[in-house]
Amino acid sequence: AMKTLPRVSRSPWSIQTLCRIFHQSHKASATLPFSDYEAIGRCQQEVPEYFNFASDVLDKWSQIEKERQGPSNPALWWIDGKGGEIKWSFEELGCLSRKVASVLSGPCSLQRGDRVLVILPRIPEWWLLTVACMRTGVTIIPGTTQLTARDICYRLVVSKAKCLVTTDLLAPAVDSVVPKCQFLQTKLLVSDSSRAEWLNLRDLLKAAPSVHDCVKTKSQDPTAIYFTSGATGSPKMVEHTYGSLGLGSFLCGRYWMALSASDIMWNTSDTAWVKAAFGSVFGPWFQGACVFVHAMPHFDSGAALETLCRYPVTTLCSSPTAYRMLVQHNLTRCAFKALKHCLAAGEPLNPQVLAQWQRQTGLTIYEGYGQTETGIICANMKGMKIKPGSLGKAAPPHTVQIVDESGSALPPGTEGDIAIQVDGRQPFTFFTRYLGDPGKTASTVRGNFYITGDRGSMDEDRYIWFMGRSDDVIISSGYRIGPFEIESALLEHPAVLEAAAVSSPDPIRGEVVKAFVVLSPSFKSQDPKKLASELQEHVKKVTAPYKYPRKARKPKSKTSIEFVQQLPKNIAGKIRRNELRKKEWGH
Repeated sequence: AMKTLPRVSRSPWSIQTLCRIFHQSHKASATLPFSDYEAIGRCQQEVPEYFNFASDVLDKWSQIEKERQGPSNPALWWIDGKGGEIKWSFEELGCLSRKVASVLSGPCSLQRGDRVLVILPRIPEWWLLTVACMRTGVTIIPGTTQLTARDICYRLVVSKAKCLVTTDLLAPAVDSVVPKCQFLQTKLLVSDSSRAEWLNLRDLLKAAPSVHDCVKTKSQDPTAIYFTSGATGSPKMVEHTYGSLGLGSFLCGRYWMALSASDIMWNTSDTAWVKAAFGSVFGPWFQGACVFVHAMPHFDSGAALETLCRYPVTTLCSSPTAYRMLVQHNLTRCAFKALKHCLAAGEPLNPQVLAQWQRQTGLTIYEGYGQTETGIICANMKGMKIKPGSLGKAAPPHTVQIVDESGSALPPGTEGDIAIQVDGRQPFTFFTRYLGDPGKTASTVRGNFYITGDRGSMDEDRYIWFMGRSDDVIISSGYRIGPFEIESALLEHPAVLEAAAVSSPDPIRGEVVKAFVVLSPSFKSQDPKKLASELQEHVKKVTAPYKYPRKARKPKSKTSIEFVQQLPKNIAGKIRRNELRKKEWGH
């Protein structure tokens, strides 16, 4: 049995003995005063040339903690929902992340600038690897555990990742595509069992030294790559830096999340999304707050309410879909242990859900709006008047405008593109580029504005109101789904001659995928219900399961896959998804 970590343990301090044995005195190097981070975030002070979140922030909290000046809460509090939990102080987090860094730079042979694809569920090792990558200068590429073998192969090939980390669940899928992935050199397994041709992280941790010198990184050095779906083509690689994710999270954590060192923050986001970086790493830890994690593989509203009643979570951040599920319960019977601040992001929040939550719990949901590329753009913050249905106002340091096709600001109440003023200089909180796609990167700028790709309006009080996507991207339960991926998957089935995927309204998920299919002549006589079910299963196998066409949850629900004689097209022969979408939404 593993003693080193990260087995589930009944004892909240299961690895305390380990840290006492391996911990080496590590004094934090000179860092900027925290008041300077505020000035940097507001663009009142230049971004420092060098910055590393692990050494400049986490190690400083560890030092403060040892001097008994810091937070009494743990840095990380993880539960499995079955009675097992792990708590780490900042000192223990530092000790263990340095051991993982030693594994990356030792047995894994990774060097500064190399890339590692990390596909892990909500287990403690994900946090250790995230910090260890910062310590070694290795660029992390988070991936969702819902990825198929095909998805994994694509990510490995285009990113040129030299190492992949995952669990037993996805190891067979990885092995099936290894021959096609010429850059992959190391496979690292997070498991209590061994697997041929894989290194085992838990075994390697036993002998790994806990002394590791953090590399000196520049603020503009890459730290993470996120794959994000678009309206056309395969998912794009969004590159972030130590400055954009690290320094760029300070104001978000302090003002939107409203965190201090006494808070315990639970962000339910999947580890693959940038929201996990902001809400489960940088935002809380910059403020010295505790990151709370529940291992639940899929959001369970009953388990979530039980957790809020049992554990002293002060701050909850989840998707509007999760809140829509939560308000289905009788919340007046719930006695939350410490909850005082609720956040929502990832998709639009219905005013009705906001009202139901507030009426039953007495708490307001503060909605935030951002993107993988930009971080938080607009937000409803404490002290602001909440206008139900609004995204709130521009979050510092941004100036948000609604612009027309020529890049000119539009008057209040006029629908246009939601844009951020850049004036020729990209904010340090932004991504650097879409890797390998300079054309896509350049297309985001129109005159003096960065164009988000979302449509909206601004009222007289400068509140932003979301109208929808200006492209065909589908946002379901906070997941971005590109129609091209669904259509490509469908077209691989012999029954499909043509396909188009659009969003369809759903009361719980906000939107779900609806597919319109033109059948090949030899399949037109088949049972449509059976064929639709077969196509659904086909899409689940070819691409991540959350992307498959599903039926909307309403009594007179339309089918998830509709067979049609032909698809509407423009003069150039391109499918007019907008026409199909209007049909689904009734406008």
